[in-house]
Amino acid sequence: MLKKLPLLFICFFPLFALTQNYIISGHVVDENKISVAFSNVILMDSDSEVKSGTTTDDSGDFKFENIQEGTYILKISYLGFEDYSLTFELYKNIAFNNIVLSEKAEALEGVLVTAKRPTVKRLIDRVVFDVENSTLSNYNVLDVLKNTPGVMVADNKITVKNGEPIIYLNDKRVYLSSNEIQQLLEGTTAQNLKSIEVITNPPARYDAEGNAVINIVTSKNIVAGYNGSVYGNYKQGYKYPKYSLGTSHFFKADKLNGYLNYSGNPRKDYRHNSEIVNFKDELNETSAIWETDFKRTKETLNHNLNANIDYELNENNTLSFSSSILIAPEKNTNTDINSTTEMFSVNYILDSLFDTTNRANLKTNNLAFNLDFVHDFKKEGEKLSVNFHHTNYDFTSLQNVNTKYYLPNGNVSFRENVFQTNANQKTQLYTGQLDYQLPLNHNIQIEAGIKVSDIDSESFINQFVLNNGQISEDIDEQDTFLYGEKNYAVYSSFAKDWDKWSFKTGLRVEHTSLIGELLLAASSNKINYTKFFPSFYLSDQINDNNQIYFSYNKRISRPRYNDLNPFKYYLNDNTYIVGNPNLQPQIDDVFTLGYTLKSTYTFEVYYRNENNPSLQLLQQDNENNKVRYINTNIDRNISYGLDFMTYTNIVTNWNLYVLSSLFYYEGKYYGGLNKNQLYTNDKWSVYGQIINYFSFLQDKSLTADISYNYISAIVDGPSVYSLRHGLDVNLRKSFWSNRASLSIGVTDAFNTQNFDMTNNYANQDLYMKSRMENRMFTFGFNYKFGNYKLSSNKKEINIDERDRLENNNSNH
Repeated sequence: MLKKLPLLFICFFPLFALTQNYIISGHVVDENKISVAFSNVILMDSDSEVKSGTTTDDSGDFKFENIQEGTYILKISYLGFEDYSLTFELYKNIAFNNIVLSEKAEALEGVLVTAKRPTVKRLIDRVVFDVENSTLSNYNVLDVLKNTPGVMVADNKITVKNGEPIIYLNDKRVYLSSNEIQQLLEGTTAQNLKSIEVITNPPARYDAEGNAVINIVTSKNIVAGYNGSVYGNYKQGYKYPKYSLGTSHFFKADKLNGYLNYSGNPRKDYRHNSEIVNFKDELNETSAIWETDFKRTKETLNHNLNANIDYELNENNTLSFSSSILIAPEKNTNTDINSTTEMFSVNYILDSLFDTTNRANLKTNNLAFNLDFVHDFKKEGEKLSVNFHHTNYDFTSLQNVNTKYYLPNGNVSFRENVFQTNANQKTQLYTGQLDYQLPLNHNIQIEAGIKVSDIDSESFINQFVLNNGQISEDIDEQDTFLYGEKNYAVYSSFAKDWDKWSFKTGLRVEHTSLIGELLLAASSNKINYTKFFPSFYLSDQINDNNQIYFSYNKRISRPRYNDLNPFKYYLNDNTYIVGNPNLQPQIDDVFTLGYTLKSTYTFEVYYRNENNPSLQLLQQDNENNKVRYINTNIDRNISYGLDFMTYTNIVTNWNLYVLSSLFYYEGKYYGGLNKNQLYTNDKWSVYGQIINYFSFLQDKSLTADISYNYISAIVDGPSVYSLRHGLDVNLRKSFWSNRASLSIGVTDAFNTQNFDMTNNYANQDLYMKSRMENRMFTFGFNYKFGNYKLSSNKKEINIDERDRLENNNSNH
C-alpha cells in the first residue's frame, strides 16, 4: 500500500490543484496611515461580477477566504474618499498591506462638518495622533503637543521618553533651538493640523540626531479655490496675560498651491525661583550659606511668518518653495531680572546681602527657506525627492547688570558693581538632501539617500565696567568664538511584509568634521569622527488580536551651537551661565519590545543606554562662592521601563486615552573634591497621562477634553526633581456648520506643576524652588471664510541642525 502512495498522489494531484483555495487579506488606511474602519470592500472577477463583499473592522482589516485561483478586481469605497480599484492575479495567499484611500474634498460640500475626537494609532515605529478638525483645533500646535500621547511639555522643555526629540514638519526637519521651537509652535494655529507622529525609533531616512522624532503633519489642499481664517488666543496667568493673533490664507489653482500664515504673540511671562546654596570648605563642611530670591519678568512680541508655494510642472514633477520666519525685535523683547541674595555665616548669622537688577534687551531673527523638487516615476510609489535648505540666524543680547551690596542692617550700601555685556551670535546653515524610494512589489520597499550640511557660526562678546562714572572695557571678558561644522550622511533601508510578519532594517552613516576657535585666547579644538547608525524593526501579527514587535536604534545628540560658546551670561555678580567648547556628542542605543492586544492595548519594555550625555549642571565654586550653569558631558545614563498605552471608546460620546510608564533611571557622573571620582544617582519613577474626550449635542458640536498628567520625583544626572501633576479642562463649541468656533479652558487647574530641585553630592549642596505661570485661563476663537471646507497645503516648519541654535539663557 505504501508503494502505491506516490502513484495515487500523481493521479489525484490535478484534482487537488483545481480545488486549491487561497486567502486575500488587507489593511486599509488614509493618507496619514490611519486605519479606515467600516469601509466597503468588494471582490469581483475579471467580468466585473461580484464574488464576495465585506467591510473593514475597527482596525481597518479585511479578509476573504476560500477564493479560487484567477484574475480579480478589488474595490474599496468609503464616504469622503476616492474609490480604490486594483486588478491582480491570485495564485497564492495575498496580503495587501496599507491600501491607501485618498481624501475627496468635494464630498464635503453640503455636509455638516463638526469637530471630531482625536484618534490614536499605534504603528511599528510610531504613535500617530490624528487631530484634524478635532476638539484641539482652536488651540496652537504647542497646546496640541501637551495632549499628544507620549509627549511631555514642562519647564520650557519638550521630551519623549525622558529625552529631547527633533521636530519635523511634513517629514522636514525644523532648524530652531528648543526655546524658539516652542515660540514658533505656540504662534502656529492647530486648525490646519492633520496629525502628530511620535516616532520613538526613527527609520534611517531621518537624521540620526535626537532621542526621537516628532513629525507634525499638516493638511493638503486638494480642491481648487480659496479659503482663509482669522484666529486668536488669550491666556491669563498668575500675573500677566498672553495673546496670540493670526491669519491664514490658502489658494489652489490648476497647477499652483499657495499658503500664507502670520501670527503675532505679545506676552509677559513671570518666573520666581528661590535658591539655597551651602558652600563647603576643604573639609567638606559648610563655610557660607546663600539664600537668593530670583524674580524674572520677560516681555516678548514674536512675529511668525510661514509661507509655501507648490507648482506642478507636469503630472510627474512638482517644485515647491517654503519659508519659516521668526522675528523678535529688540525693542519688544525685554527681560527684567531682580534677585536678592542673603549671605550667612556657618552659624546662620546674616553677614551681608546684595540686590541685583539685570535688564537685557534680546533680538532674534531666524529666517529659514526650503526649495524642494519631487519626481514621481511611472511605477507607483517610486519617487525621487531633492531638498535645499538655508537658515540665517542672528541673535543679539545687550545686558545691564547693577548690583548693590549692603551690611546686615540693609540700610547702607557699601559697594556697587555695574557692568554691561554686549553679545552677538550669527549662524549660517546650508543643507542639501536627496531621497529615493523604490517599491519592488506590494511587499518590498527600498529607500536610499544622501545629505550634506554646512554650518558656520560667529559669536563675539564685549563687557564694559562702570567705575566712578567712567566706562572701561573688561579685556578678560571679551573674545570672538568661531565655529564650523560639516556633516556628510548616506543611508539605505529595506522593508518587507509577509502575511503576518513585517521587517525593516536600515543603516545611516554620518561623518562630522568640526572646529571651534577662540581668536583672542588663541585656542582651537578640531574633531573628526564617523558614526554608524543601524536600525532594525520586526513585528509578527500572530492573529487578529495579538501582535508582537521588536526594534533597535542607535542615535546621536550633538551639542547646541551656543552650548559650545565659552562666553558667560550673568544672572548676578556671582551666578552665570557659561558654554563649553569641549562638549562631545551623545550616543544612544535603544531597544524596544512591544505587545499589542486587540489593536487597543499596547505594552512596551524598553532599555536605553546613553554614552557621554550632555546636561546643563548647576555647579558651585566653593573657593570663590560662585554658582554657574554649565553644559558638560557626564559618564553615562541608563534607563529602562515598562509602558502601557490604550485609546478606547467607553461609550458613544466618550473616548479615553491612557499612558502609564514605570521606569528606572541611573546616571553616572564625575564631580566633587576629586574630579576623577564617579558618582551614581538612580531612582524608580512613574509617569501617567489620562485624557478624556467627550462630545455633546446631537451634531456633536460641543466637545470637552479633560486631561491629567502625573510625574513622580525623577533624577537627571546629579539633580533630583520633585513630583509634578496637573489637570487641564478645555471646552469647544462650533457654530454655523463649523465656520466659526469658540473655546474656553484652564490649564494646571490646581497650580501643581511647579517643582523643587536638589543637587546634593560630594561638595555640592544646592536647593532650588521653581514657580512659573502654569495655571492659566484660556480663551480661543476661529473664523473661516471663503471656501472654508478646503484643506490647506500648509508645509512644515523646518528643524535639525537648526535645532541646535540654542540660546543658553532661555530657561533662566
